Amino acid sequence: MKRIINFIIIFLFSAGSVYAQQFVEKAVIEYEVKTNIKKTLGNNSWAEMMKENMPQFKTGYYQFTFADNKSVYKFDHWDEGAKIPEFLRKSDEENVWYFDHANGKFNMQKDVFGSKFNVEDSIPTIEWRLTNENRLIAGYNCRKAVGKILDSVYVFAFYTDEITISGGPCSITGLPGMILGLTIPRMYSSWIATKVNIEMADVNKIKPVTAKKYYTRKSLQVMLKDRTKEWFSEDDEDSRKWIEQFYWSTLL
Repeated sequence: MKRIINFIIIFLFSAGSVYAQQFVEKAVIEYEVKTNIKKTLGNNSWAEMMKENMPQFKTGYYQFTFADNKSVYKFDHWDEGAKIPEFLRKSDEENVWYFDHANGKFNMQKDVFGSKFNVEDSIPTIEWRLTNENRLIAGYNCRKAVGKILDSVYVFAFYTDEITISGGPCSITGLPGMILGLTIPRMYSSWIATKVNIEMADVNKIKPVTAKKYYTRKSLQVMLKDRTKEWFSEDDEDSRKWIEQFYWSTLL
């Protein structure tokens, strides 16, 4: 009898070890992305007029496709029935993020008021602080981490080490696993993985966007500030906050 009990214990521990080693190395992750557009518009008279004819939130769905330590993140579709003005959805539909995680390189296409700007640069470094808070997202155990981007913008992420790639939505990366949940309070936005499909990763879709001209993240930031320096006044708190939102969303 003792032998049987020992055998069962050994079997259960062995089975648990095999299961724990089954990490996800390629998949398609769907994110629900929600932004409070009324708050991002600010409080000036023009914004207040616009708010009357639009919903509180815009909700879109994005796909993060990865394999062989490379990934591409892009828009997929809007929430059914969403009535969002074109000027608030065009950029979302055109933006693309490509990462070569093994070589520390990324490629990004951003649409800014109808003009496309392409970036090639090293993967941005984010200083993360891990916490002891945990959460279950899309069936995966996730741990909370707090980071800071663009000098002053705090991000709150939940990542899982069961998905091996060090990726996340947009350009938010650098944790020991995949980010499945993300909140950026100052951008009034959140990202949450709704499903992880390990059967649908199409390697042919994982490729950078080609362009005749590329910026670095820094040179794009300098160019944007130069072109928009007359759009607002430091004395106008509302316009200053709006231009901050514009910078952050373009450089994210």
